[in-house]
Amino acid sequence: MTTPSPGLTAQRPAGLTPAVIAAIVVTVLAWASAFIVIRGTAPYFSGGALALGRLVVGALLLGLLLVGKRWVPPTRREWLLVVGYGVIWFGGYNVALNVAEKSLDAGTTAMIVNVGPILIALGAGVFLREGVPKWLAIGAGIAFLGVVLIGIGTSGHGVGDGTGVVWALVAAVTYATGVLLQKPALRRLPASQVTWLGCVAGLVACLPFAGQLVDALAEAPPAAIGGMVYLGAIPTALAFSTWAYALSRMPAGQLGVTTYIVPPLAIVLGLIVFGEIPAPTAIIGGAICLVGVAVSRRRPAARALV
Repeated sequence: MTTPSPGLTAQRPAGLTPAVIAAIVVTVLAWASAFIVIRGTAPYFSGGALALGRLVVGALLLGLLLVGKRWVPPTRREWLLVVGYGVIWFGGYNVALNVAEKSLDAGTTAMIVNVGPILIALGAGVFLREGVPKWLAIGAGIAFLGVVLIGIGTSGHGVGDGTGVVWALVAAVTYATGVLLQKPALRRLPASQVTWLGCVAGLVACLPFAGQLVDALAEAPPAAIGGMVYLGAIPTALAFSTWAYALSRMPAGQLGVTTYIVPPLAIVLGLIVFGEIPAPTAIIGGAICLVGVAVSRRRPAARALV
C-alpha cells in the first residue's frame, strides 16, 4: 500500500477533485430531502411498500444509465458483495428508515442515522484496511458523544414507546454495513453497474411487500405517490449514483463523514415543511456531531524540509 506525499495530504484528501466534491454535494442534498419526503409519505404506505415502490422507480432509471455501456461480469466474490450490499442497504435500510419516520420527525431521524458514518469510518479502517488516523478516531469519538445526547434528548421528548429510535439505529447499522460491502465491489466494477445491481437486489428483497404496495397505491393521494416517485428518482437513482462515483475515488471513511451535514439540512427542511423541530438536547448533540466531523477531517501538517 503506497503512502501519499506529505504535500498532497496536507492540502486535501486523495481523490477529492472538483467532480468528486460536486458528487458529494448532490448526494448530501438529495439524501437530506429524502428524510422530508419520507416523513410526508409515510402515513400512506407501510415501510416495506414505500421501499419497494421507491426501488422500482430507482431500478428503472438506473437501468437506463447502463444502456450502451460495457458490462463487466462480476466474479463470485463480487456478486456476494453486490447482492449483500443491495439487500442490506437498498432493502433493509430503506424499510427501517421508513418505519422510523412514522413516529420520529425528520431531523431527529437524520441525527440518529448519523451514527452510520461513525461506523463506516471505523469499519473501513479495520475491515477495508484504510487505517484509522488519530484525528479520525478523535472526531468519531466526539461525534459519538453527540449521538448519545441525541438519544437522551429524543427519549425525553415524547417519541412513543421508542420503536422509532430502534428502527433509526437499525437504519444506521444497515447503512454502514452496506457501504463497507459496496466499497470493495467498486475496485473493479463500474460504479453505475454496482449501483443498479444493488438496487435490483434490494428490490427483489422487498418483493414480499408487493401486495401492500398495490393496496396503498389504490388509496394514496397523488401527492404521496409523487413523493414515492421522487424518492426513487432523486435520493435513489441520482444520489446513489453520485455516491458510488465518489466512493470509487476516495476512502469510505473519509466519504462517510461528509454526510454529517445531512441532519442540519433535514432539521431546517423539517421546520419549514412540517413545523417540526427536534428536542433542544438532540440539536446540541447534532452540533457536537458536526464538531466531530471537523476534527475527523483534520490532517497533520507537512513537516518543513531542513
